[in-house]
Amino acid sequence: MQRELQNFDDIILLVDEFYTKIRNDELLAPIFNKVIHDRWPFHLNKMYTFWQTVLLEEHTYYGNPFMPHVDLPVEKQHFVRWIELFYQTLDEHFEGGKVDEAKWRAAKMAEMFQHKIEHYRSTNTRPLI
Repeated sequence: MQRELQNFDDIILLVDEFYTKIRNDELLAPIFNKVIHDRWPFHLNKMYTFWQTVLLEEHTYYGNPFMPHVDLPVEKQHFVRWIELFYQTLDEHFEGGKVDEAKWRAAKMAEMFQHKIEHYRSTNTRPLI
């Protein structure tokens, strides 16, 4: 049953279901599992606060979301798959304006991350922070 995405419990459901898909995905699981290892609870908690800040405007995330991704072995196909799974998770559980906002924000974030990673690779430089 779908419902509005409106509180922290909804964020937890979104993040848990999404990362269950990631952890079982043929393309993405090897990358995530290699980096995260046995620190999934820590990663999930960080993602709860990130999406709580982004979607609920409750500022609980502090950090730079791009930096952990700068050295990942990812290409466009990985970002496309990430978006597919994120949208799928949203559509399975939620409806309404926050779903549209979450999709828009995720797409923009994936696009920005992809371009920044490509830039750093092509210029052989590293971000300052």
